[in-house]
Amino acid sequence: MGDNRPIGIFDSGVGGLTVVRALLEKLPQESFIYFGDTAHVPYGNKSEQELMGYAHEIISFLLNQDVKAIIVACGTHSSITLPRIAGQYDIPLLGVVKAAARCAVKTTRNGKIGIAATRATVNSRAYTGEIQRLDGRLQVYETACPSFVPLVEEGKLEEEETREAVSEYLQPLLDQGIDSLVLGCTHYPFLSKVINEFTGEGIELIDPSCKTVEQVIDIFSGQDLFSQQNPAGFRKFYVSGNDESFYNVGRSLIGDTIKEVHKVKL
Repeated sequence: MGDNRPIGIFDSGVGGLTVVRALLEKLPQESFIYFGDTAHVPYGNKSEQELMGYAHEIISFLLNQDVKAIIVACGTHSSITLPRIAGQYDIPLLGVVKAAARCAVKTTRNGKIGIAATRATVNSRAYTGEIQRLDGRLQVYETACPSFVPLVEEGKLEEEETREAVSEYLQPLLDQGIDSLVLGCTHYPFLSKVINEFTGEGIELIDPSCKTVEQVIDIFSGQDLFSQQNPAGFRKFYVSGNDESFYNVGRSLIGDTIKEVHKVKL
């Protein structure tokens, strides 16, 4: 039994590669098709209408590749478009918000949780809503970090301007006394080293990608969707915009899992 079809994954750019990294670790036998919407990155300043259009086009592309499930590996899409479209498709469609929110609720010791995310995600209050739905006693503080995605897309993970941005965006959260910080965009875990150096060991960083893959495992267990391939399946990467930049930065982030990148126009 099982299902050897690939998993579909999409994000605005290289950020969703954090989910790929977690998949390679936890489900190495699975095939997947990744789509980076590099023609429209960053998503944080896009309107809801624009995001809905991108989501439907990308999902249609992935469905045409006969995927068995789709991971919306993007905090912005997970908070804004996914709640509106989740019931429109016949395959599992899951994002990063709910899994990260559950982890934050379990992790916090003092009841104060910080959210670092794109401006669109912060404006949606999706993380605050999900966390307080799980436990209304918790205090949630959100901050937009508009420079983080461009920095990661350019491969600037430890430069001085990155450290300055981390300090500017995250100090207000530390001033609130948080003990847990959700990296609410899948790009942000690639900045974990610099963020952790700034926040210190007393702050627990929550990576939505790892928690999301755990949710995938739960769904696949219940629906017998695990691949039975041996050895591991294929990995394909598509983008809507700059393929050379995605290839170079992507390989610096996850290595030679990326053999080539195909540019497609939706």
